[in-house]
Amino acid sequence: MAAVDSFQLLYREISRSCSFYFETLAVVGALYTASRAVILLRDCCTLVRVHFLPRMIPSKRLSQRFGDWAVVYGASEPVAKAYAEELARHGISIIFVTRDHTSVRDTAASLSQSYGVETIVILADFALDQAASKAIKEAMRGKDIGFLVNCLDESLASPQSLIEMPEQSLLDVVNKNVAVATLMARLVLPGMVERSRGAVVNISSGACCRPMPGRVTLTASTGYLDHFSRALHLEYSGRGIFVQSLIPFQIASSGQQLSSRQGWFAPKPEVYARHAISTLGVSNRTTGYWPHTLQYGLMRCIPEWIWVLGSRVFVSLS
Repeated sequence: MAAVDSFQLLYREISRSCSFYFETLAVVGALYTASRAVILLRDCCTLVRVHFLPRMIPSKRLSQRFGDWAVVYGASEPVAKAYAEELARHGISIIFVTRDHTSVRDTAASLSQSYGVETIVILADFALDQAASKAIKEAMRGKDIGFLVNCLDESLASPQSLIEMPEQSLLDVVNKNVAVATLMARLVLPGMVERSRGAVVNISSGACCRPMPGRVTLTASTGYLDHFSRALHLEYSGRGIFVQSLIPFQIASSGQQLSSRQGWFAPKPEVYARHAISTLGVSNRTTGYWPHTLQYGLMRCIPEWIWVLGSRVFVSLS
């Protein structure tokens, strides 16, 4: 009995002396929980503001907000084609800049017939020399260019080690996805600045968020386009130019079986483009598609070392 009394006495004394620390820890825990709740509420509000409100509340026509013409580079990619079609559906005429005339010609004719807009296809191979920019400048002359759309090369998504890439292929990748995308902005921006309106949309990939084994060129190219877009928006947003970085995740494409890939988190290019264009003028950096935004939020919660370990295991199994 004496041992029990002495234990209870000891427990009361320890509790009394440590009560201050317990209360401090409780306050810290409450503050941390409250901060996480505020962050979650903020993210939910951002999700609604960026992805749902623009689709429910009518806004000014895109041509009135930005301009009547769009320049699309990389239109051979399914996402860029779908984005161009969505612009055409809003009455925007399109100038396609491509290295492969045959892959875009049918798309241009289809948009003109379906939506009654003008389409121009410019064959430009920047790998040869800078003379390719002269044809683009000539096509833009006298036109109200309101949009520039640069799209990342989809072939970068295929796993390939850096040392396995031929040197010429590596130079082509850097030229097409870094140098030419930057040059296209340089060609289009002066007219936008003069008119004090316009939108530059760079479509890269969610791969810019975390490193991925076997996809060095993909993560590097997307990272450049993403940071280039954010820096450009910081520099020109005060002059009426809206620059948007689109970082989508998996999108079903014509290169693979749609029936096996298409789903809620892997939408068809047409579905993605419809969602993405509604965020134009609302968010300068977004996935463009709200299920992908949920994926991005989950990715941010995973520590990088766990992400890298999981990526290595996935690559080794595939």
